[in-house]
Amino acid sequence: MKTGAAQHSTPESLAEVPADIAEFSHYARSAGWSDGLPLIPPTQERVGEFIAAVGGDPDEVVAELPPSGAPCTLAKLAANAVMAGAPPESLPLLRSALAAMSEPEFDLHALNATTGSVVPAVVVNGTIRHELEIPFGAGCLGGAEGGAPSIGRALRLTMRNVAGQRIGVTSQSVYGTPGRVTGIVFGEWEERSPWAPLAERRGVPGNAVTVYGAMGTVNICDIAATTGSQLLEIIGKSVAYPGANGFLTSTIFSEVLVAINPVWAEIISRDFRDVREVAARLWHHASLPLDYFPSVHRGAIEALGRVDSEGRVHLSTTPDDVLLMTAGGLGGLHAAVLHSWGATRSQTRAVE
Repeated sequence: MKTGAAQHSTPESLAEVPADIAEFSHYARSAGWSDGLPLIPPTQERVGEFIAAVGGDPDEVVAELPPSGAPCTLAKLAANAVMAGAPPESLPLLRSALAAMSEPEFDLHALNATTGSVVPAVVVNGTIRHELEIPFGAGCLGGAEGGAPSIGRALRLTMRNVAGQRIGVTSQSVYGTPGRVTGIVFGEWEERSPWAPLAERRGVPGNAVTVYGAMGTVNICDIAATTGSQLLEIIGKSVAYPGANGFLTSTIFSEVLVAINPVWAEIISRDFRDVREVAARLWHHASLPLDYFPSVHRGAIEALGRVDSEGRVHLSTTPDDVLLMTAGGLGGLHAAVLHSWGATRSQTRAVE
């Protein structure tokens, strides 16, 4: 590709762009394509490598993305993946994740436009975790080596350059999150989990992605609990705080994703072999008494029927909305919680 000025308004058009990384990064920033980090020029040769990795049609429409409503072709997705520095072998995963996000139940339009700091997190199952070096052990939510940041960034650039998500224009996010730059992409430590993998429990065994509307990550620490019941109590109670989106009266339902480190998972499984019972225990503890909320909120909460027979309000309406997985380092002491933005249903798809 020649070094020269672009002839079109989007990088996925494969117009002539500066071939030098520094020059292209500067150009992309002025064109509005950039997230502020250096970008790799999406030359025809580089994009071609991605398309060849899946043997696909460049014009295949992977999804139509709000708020712009623009169709994202395989070539457009590949171009943004090139700019992000993702490996060509990641295109099948990116395609599946993007298609999952476009499902109506995921409500991507609301996620892209809201005042909240939500970002679609991607949980990876299957052997593809190893092939793409998706972290699932120590530092899996940030800082571990591997392909996750570039893969997550590819999805974020696609939201910027194809979906048209712009802070202060189409997105009213008050704070945002670092996850809106590199995404949140991590795997499940299936080999150390006492339970079936998350995607398999959701009906998709093998290589799969689950996309989840995450408000960020919350660390839960405990140094005293020694039994499964004690661990589930501290995790569940720590999940519930009044300002969580799941307690909003504008929210019909809300999921919550809980990642339990392998050491704790083993302890918990001694008391609770059935993962559904684990979810039920967490759901029970992730609740607050009605009078814990300021009085201005109580009437609306009661009107929605969210107060149970014990006078408590649950973060999610049912234990089925508690998503559990095993991930994290072997140091123990910690669990991670990703609160949901609200009325968005996680979607799971096979990676083919």
